[in-house]
Amino acid sequence: MLIPVLSVFFFIPQLLGAAFLGIGLWAWAEKGVLSNISSITDLGGFDPVWLFIVVGGVMFILGFAGCIGALRENTALLKFFSVFLGLIFFLELTAGILAFAFKDWIKDQLNFFINNNVKAYRDDIDLQNLIDFAQDYWSCCGAHGPNDWNLNIYFNCTEMNPSRERCGVPFSCCVKDPAEDVLNTQCGYDVRLQVELDQQKYIYTKGCVGQFEKWLQDNLIVVAGIFVGIALLQIFGICLAQNLVSDIKAVKANW
Repeated sequence: MLIPVLSVFFFIPQLLGAAFLGIGLWAWAEKGVLSNISSITDLGGFDPVWLFIVVGGVMFILGFAGCIGALRENTALLKFFSVFLGLIFFLELTAGILAFAFKDWIKDQLNFFINNNVKAYRDDIDLQNLIDFAQDYWSCCGAHGPNDWNLNIYFNCTEMNPSRERCGVPFSCCVKDPAEDVLNTQCGYDVRLQVELDQQKYIYTKGCVGQFEKWLQDNLIVVAGIFVGIALLQIFGICLAQNLVSDIKAVKANW
């Protein structure tokens, strides 16, 4: 009875992993990355497709090892599954402890990460969509404020900048007007030429680092519940695999 239950338990992450991998490879194919592998290193910021590739790959490998190990009663694959999943659990636990202990360092790294991706905003459509989603969802603009967009060659306020977006911000920084049915993608043009008090009428002036911290505090129970749920699933998977290994060894000992 344990083997069918384990097979289903392991097949689900394998299926999800294959789906994530498929989405990631499709996204790279659409951007021409697969036909020019060297372009992977050309992007100055973070390519969100990497999340799908890495997460999908890990889930598929784990699911495959667990599913085949359970169906074929292969203790080597089941042990690989347990050790690999245990290592991931240990890394997650370590990352959580370090993040709690070094809050200021994590905040500095988040600030660096956001600003680095602000520079590459126009370099990749997936990165652009990710930044727009974050700024719109958390009602923020830049890492610490709208002036962080001076880091981007299209939005900086230097006299040498010929871009029409000079001294502006992306449309995702704009305060939404409920009366507008059509999204105005030019709402951020020239807005940083105004004084900060006037800017507040048109764009969000709070930084995304601060808004993200506030969101975490407001949703701490939900976020903690998700992480605890994931941890319990991982522990459950390790225990099931180890239990099956013990059962297989016990049966073989009686041969």
